[in-house]
Parts: sequence; C-alpha cells; structure tokens
Amino acid sequence: MAIPVEGETIQIHSYKHNGRIHRVWQETTVLKGTNNIVIGANERTMVTESDGRTWLTREPSICYFHAEHWFNIICMLREDGVYYYCNVSSPFVYNNGSLKYIDYDLDVKVFPDMSYTLLDEDEYEDHKRQMGYPEVIDQILHRNVEKLIGWIKQRRGPFAPDFIDVWTNRYDFYRQCRLSD
Repeated sequence: MAIPVEGETIQIHSYKHNGRIHRVWQETTVLKGTNNIVIGANERTMVTESDGRTWLTREPSICYFHAEHWFNIICMLREDGVYYYCNVSSPFVYNNGSLKYIDYDLDVKVFPDMSYTLLDEDEYEDHKRQMGYPEVIDQILHRNVEKLIGWIKQRRGPFAPDFIDVWTNRYDFYRQCRLSD
C-alpha cells in the first residue's frame, strides 16, 4: 500500500458497504503518514455528498485513521473545546492520492468533557438489512465500538490530553509553509 507524504494534500473518500460513494472531503493536509496511521487536518474544506450536494466544514479538524482499527476519529476544534466525531468504519486504504474507507453508519459523538453518545443505531440496523452486512462484520463493528469507548475512557489516541496540541502545531507549520510559498 502506498503511504501519503507528510505535508501533501489528499482527498478522503467515504463509501458504503455496497461500494457506492458516500462522501468526499476535497482537501486534507497529511500531518503523519505511515502504513498503519494517517493523521490529517483540514479547515473549511469542500465536502461533496453522494447526492451531489456540497458544503464547507466549519472549523479546523484533526482526522485520525488507522489501518487496523474499525473506526476513524475527527477532532473538531471549536471555541468551547474539542468535539470528536467517531465513525465506525473499515480500516483505511490509501491509493491514487485518496484515503478510502467504508462508513458503517454507527457513530460516537464525544463532547469536550469526554462524555459521549452512540448515534445512528437505527440507520445501522436499516443498512445492515438492506446491504446484507455479514454477521462477522456486525461482530467486528460492535467489538470496535467497545474498543473506541475504552479509548475515550482511557484518554488514548486522539483522546489523549496532548494529542490536539501536537497535531494542531504541526498543521500550523504546514499552513505557514504554504503561505510563504
């Protein structure tokens, strides 16, 4: 698998289990790229929905993707703190300048005080029936929801106290480099 290069701009493509595109983020700056982890950042990037609608993200975000975990984490930097939107998803793959994953509907929203709520359980059950998620996928996804909640409670990965400062500083560095070009 190719590895995105730090400082480059990539797209993020979200698909559904049936192979159809779900959502595309036009520009994300790679802050870290390895075989297992991609950390990116974006701000006011264009997002295109499957029906063609577009919108701009509102705040700076740090994005965490892992090649072994069935979730990804978007850290949204707002005035009143960091909010996390966690997508239960396939591990990512990277090719042709795009990071790609399958979105499996379940989401966990985490608030600045680290309280959290599980979202979209009805949508998950509907899509599970419609798209025929195999039982093994259902089991993997539910195990990874538990793993993700463990990370939240233990302040691991993107939930660690210094994660946001480290990666926001790296993002600021790349933004300054672009401005001076």
